[in-house]
Amino acid sequence: MSLYNKHVLPKLVHCACNMHSVMSQREKVVPLARGRVLEVGLGSGLNLSYYDADKVSKVWGLDPSSELLGMAETRAASVKFDVEFICSAGEELSLESNSIDTVLVTYTLCTIFDIGRALEQMARVLKPGGELLFCEHGVAPDPGVRRVQNFINPLWKVVGGGCHLNRNIPELVERGGFKLNEMTKNYIPGWRPASFNYRGRASLG
Repeated sequence: MSLYNKHVLPKLVHCACNMHSVMSQREKVVPLARGRVLEVGLGSGLNLSYYDADKVSKVWGLDPSSELLGMAETRAASVKFDVEFICSAGEELSLESNSIDTVLVTYTLCTIFDIGRALEQMARVLKPGGELLFCEHGVAPDPGVRRVQNFINPLWKVVGGGCHLNRNIPELVERGGFKLNEMTKNYIPGWRPASFNYRGRASLG
């Protein structure tokens, strides 16, 4: 691992994901989680304060960055439910099949290398009747913005730890074996190539 990925990138990710416009989106989706929850891309634990402790029994927080998980441990100390940390990539879930009530993923699908494999794993661990909750930035509907996304994306991935500006989130979710039940899509405040937001709920297809 490079010094940039170990010491600089985690701080950049935390700052970018902690912006007010992004946090306001987290506040809308995280309280919908219930039961046994797998959060893919826990990061520095920015979602932890938004869970409804009366609805959640346990959260498994998965992230490949031990540095970000170290930040999340501090936040986890103040919540009223059990949090277990898993330092692993989204493509490799060690949890049992049909064991999770809610899979939550926020601002993470943009960075996963093999997103198809990761979504298949999320579907595998989800119980029948369980739900995938997601909130992500992705490809914009405006041709001009899309051109900027496509042009910048190769460099953006290098600087942003694999983050893609132009992923089609609903299409990827459906390819991963899920059925979209509810989705809101709109620009949120911020730089337009990185601020077209998809927020929704999906079940096993």
